[in-house]
Amino acid sequence: MITEVAKASELHKIDPVFGQLSFDNHEQIVFCNDKDTGLKAIIGIHNTVLGPALGGTRMWKYTNEWEALNDVLRLSRGMTFKSAISGLNLGGGKAVIIGDSKVDKTPEMMIKFGEFINSLSGKYITAEDVGTTTPDMDLIRDVTPYVTGISQSRGGSGNPSPVTAYGVYMGMKAAAKYQFGSDNLEGKKILVQGTGNVGETLIDHLTKEGALVQITDINEAKLKEISQKYGAQIFTGEDIYSAPVDIYAPCALGATINDTTVNKIQAKVIAGAANNQLANEEIHGKILKDRGIAYAPDFLINAGGIINVYAEIVGYDSAEALRRTENIYNTTLEIFNFAETNSITTHQAALSIAQKRIDDRKKENAK
Repeated sequence: MITEVAKASELHKIDPVFGQLSFDNHEQIVFCNDKDTGLKAIIGIHNTVLGPALGGTRMWKYTNEWEALNDVLRLSRGMTFKSAISGLNLGGGKAVIIGDSKVDKTPEMMIKFGEFINSLSGKYITAEDVGTTTPDMDLIRDVTPYVTGISQSRGGSGNPSPVTAYGVYMGMKAAAKYQFGSDNLEGKKILVQGTGNVGETLIDHLTKEGALVQITDINEAKLKEISQKYGAQIFTGEDIYSAPVDIYAPCALGATINDTTVNKIQAKVIAGAANNQLANEEIHGKILKDRGIAYAPDFLINAGGIINVYAEIVGYDSAEALRRTENIYNTTLEIFNFAETNSITTHQAALSIAQKRIDDRKKENAK
């Protein structure tokens, strides 16, 4: 018998699920594999105290399975708090499919994935995310009712991106009100990182209000298109984090506020659509607070999308979804004031309010 000795750097991989910080008491993790379609997916169900776990399916070419697992754990946990802080009777879940959505995705793969979702009997409800589309959700709907964000022609709420962007816009205005004393964004220098569906709609809102918008994206063709369409300036500086702007809006992938960037940021407000913007919630959240930077918690201000798809579950119309999304403005201001009063970070403030709602419901359910 050979005993393998793990290096110190490998030790955390010995407990790749329960031993992870991102695991954070997940209820269930489902690994889905289908040889015929090439499907390799992970569904993370973090918490179902408030209701079924709802969260989108992300298709991404992860470097390895390890990275995919960590992503789904972080994202599903974020969905729990996003639903709780938004007052929705939903739990938190998320799914990732490992692969390049432009190359590997097929209708057969999405249908097979839908069958895996169906096997969970409604404990997890999916929706679109990075790398998946409304037509993908329609394919999943063919084999399971546990999907939202389907085509409007099929009774769905359609693409949630415009509502997500509107919520981010409302949250940004609230953060500006707190930091600058006014929510008027005219003349404010705003750097938007990421020009995808949500980023583009946010840019539309900002340029219409007269903000001086700079944009950055890894897709240069999209960058030029957005620049011409909305009159936004393409950022040409060396480092986006040390750019002399008023507001930084991360709207691409998460963890852009990390050890390398957190002390370079010149913006006085951070408000964007990306999930998990803080690489380390406690450390980086505190540094932002100490530096006097107003951080609008991502899971609060990017909740417009889930508010929109929740309409499909409970049956309210698009006008009510927008009204609820507009209320992100008031909730964001409440969070800033709560954080200031209690001398905690805005992330901690939002998290504690969300957790209290879950704990209260858990007590009710136990009666």
